Amino acid sequence: MRQHWKRLVACVVLATASVALPGCGRSSGDPAPAAAINGSESSQTVVPARQQAPSDPQRPVVVIETSLGPIKVRLDARSAPLTVDNFLSYVSAGHYSGTIVHQVYKGQGIVAGGYSTDLTEKPARTPIRNEAHNGLKNRRGTIAMVRQPDQIDSAMCQFFINVADNPALDHKNRTPTGYGYCVFGEVIEGMEVVDKINETPVQNTGKFDQMPARQILISSIRRVE
Repeated sequence: MRQHWKRLVACVVLATASVALPGCGRSSGDPAPAAAINGSESSQTVVPARQQAPSDPQRPVVVIETSLGPIKVRLDARSAPLTVDNFLSYVSAGHYSGTIVHQVYKGQGIVAGGYSTDLTEKPARTPIRNEAHNGLKNRRGTIAMVRQPDQIDSAMCQFFINVADNPALDHKNRTPTGYGYCVFGEVIEGMEVVDKINETPVQNTGKFDQMPARQILISSIRRVE
């Protein structure tokens, strides 16, 4: 784990005391396929449509629409029920529409979900219990919650996507520094978009370290399954 990703656990505290990977801010279906037509025009044999597998309510799917392309994420409510419910409540409320990816750590991860395009911090609800002890690891392609590094149960709305295996962010013990960051899903399509975001040039500003030099917009996050 390179030193600058370790700084992510504390860096934004220096700027806003609200985002630390990382705290999220101060409290403040695809349709079923149509029936296929086989054979010649004269026979017009209708082959029944293949039955679409029913959606698993414990494995909902969301699409993160970014200015660099869509990212499809399957959530894991079996392993992280409180975290998934919290995330979906923000999705349903339209919280993420018009937010930005506000930090990018090369080869490690991208952070988003708490700031609008003018860098205004979006209001967040009560912090949730940390479920980082659920056994899921911060591996490449997983999505996890941002929290305050010195407060175990402090995640609200911000999230990050790992672009590498980041074992330093996994649950190790019950101390604030060792409790880890809760993984609650994984990217199932669009990892190339995540990588493209991770490759964008960054700059350090008065507000954030490692902020994209060119704004990366999240136009919406919507549930599709």
